[in-house]
Amino acid sequence: METKTALITGSTSGIGRATALKLARDGVRVVVSGRDADRGMEVVERIRAEGGGAEFVGAELRDAQSAAELAAKATKVAESAGGVLNILVNNAAIGSGGPTAGTEESTFDAVLATNLKVPFYLVANIAPAMAARGGGAIVNVSTLAAEVALPGLSVYGASKAALDLLTKSWAAEFGPAGVRVNSVSPGPTRTPGSEALGEALEQLAAQAPLGFVADPEDIAAAIAFLISDQARFITGAVLDVNGGRTVV
Repeated sequence: METKTALITGSTSGIGRATALKLARDGVRVVVSGRDADRGMEVVERIRAEGGGAEFVGAELRDAQSAAELAAKATKVAESAGGVLNILVNNAAIGSGGPTAGTEESTFDAVLATNLKVPFYLVANIAPAMAARGGGAIVNVSTLAAEVALPGLSVYGASKAALDLLTKSWAAEFGPAGVRVNSVSPGPTRTPGSEALGEALEQLAAQAPLGFVADPEDIAAAIAFLISDQARFITGAVLDVNGGRTVV
């Protein structure tokens, strides 16, 4: 994996940050991306301090244009380091929750834009070049709420369920050219975004056979596996990383 370069969206904290650190330790050059430049540079400096390669590219991922701009910048970063952009991790998301009645249209549109439209256009701008080179790996970060109905997470769950369908569609579209596309579907995970759930996070985790809340590193390990050559015969899969919640 020494010559590979990965763009990881939303990698300034949580699962994205853990994934950036994990891939860098595996020898991948990482393009860290997010809205917060200070947090992004902290990740970059941590990677560099450990001997890895990383750059930060800021992005407000809200529409097709912002996705295209990030794809172009990340590609340029990879090429300037003598490599190519052959890994994409679509991790950035809005995790809005609440009852259906009263959900503002602006909230609905923002969730669908960040969680579905942006990954679609990132793949549209990045996967064809991967296909032309004969290989690449894309991992979409989904959620337990895409498979299990969780009250108050209808819009969020629907956006990720659609992303899982895109995973399968892209696997069929780009697979003949050697590009693998998979999803990782985390269960309850301890991240800055999930802190607001408080005890509810523990209660949700307790419903699964393993019964504990995951750390971001647990999800990052699954993402790193799907990117690696060890998973070379896996594409179009949705890998549940949820403590067994979907088997009960």
